[in-house]
Amino acid sequence: MTDIRVLSTIGMRTVLDEVVPAFERANGVTVKRVYDSSVALLKRIDAGETGDAAVFTAAAIDDLIRQRKIVERTDLARSGVGVAVAKGAPRPDIGSADAFRQTLLNAKSIAHSKTGASGLYFVTLIERLGIADAVNAKAIVRDGVVAEIAARGEAEIAIQQISELMQSAGVDIVGPLPDDLQSITIFSAGVFKNSAHVDTAKAFVAALAAPANGALIRLKGMEPA
Repeated sequence: MTDIRVLSTIGMRTVLDEVVPAFERANGVTVKRVYDSSVALLKRIDAGETGDAAVFTAAAIDDLIRQRKIVERTDLARSGVGVAVAKGAPRPDIGSADAFRQTLLNAKSIAHSKTGASGLYFVTLIERLGIADAVNAKAIVRDGVVAEIAARGEAEIAIQQISELMQSAGVDIVGPLPDDLQSITIFSAGVFKNSAHVDTAKAFVAALAAPANGALIRLKGMEPA
């Protein structure tokens, strides 16, 4: 049986986990998945790691295309940043930019990712809001699904891609950031130029991008690209 290796951002993990079993059955292959942030995976690729297909942010795929490591880009989903709290905890007001800013100031602790797209954006956002020092003093910065930190009660609120926050069963999603503070990330896929299984990798990317997956993508907290 053919094995293909897919490097994927955590933000698309729940979509891949739903699509992969049917693809494996239909094509007689095994899809081995490696999940991490796009930034972390790019560093691993720079160090020599490779695969057959990649599911990263559009910017990361474009970077790999410029390096001639990925053949072309196929957009899959649009993802926004949101807020989560431990299941059953009071939901803070994030309905406007001012309310969100005050929520950040009032929170005793805030979790966000270190190298994920949402975490990198959040660092610039709190600077823009003029509260970077206050937030950084109580921030818990880690990679992975930071909603788990809130679920364990170690952070009052968690900030991350909604599709990633939803991967923790122990939180409630408060909602997306206010429109004027929102940052939309496009998740895209591509096939590695040096893949030994190019046709299978292309078929996998096509399966991910199939219009029939639109409802699934929405269910996982995103919108089809």
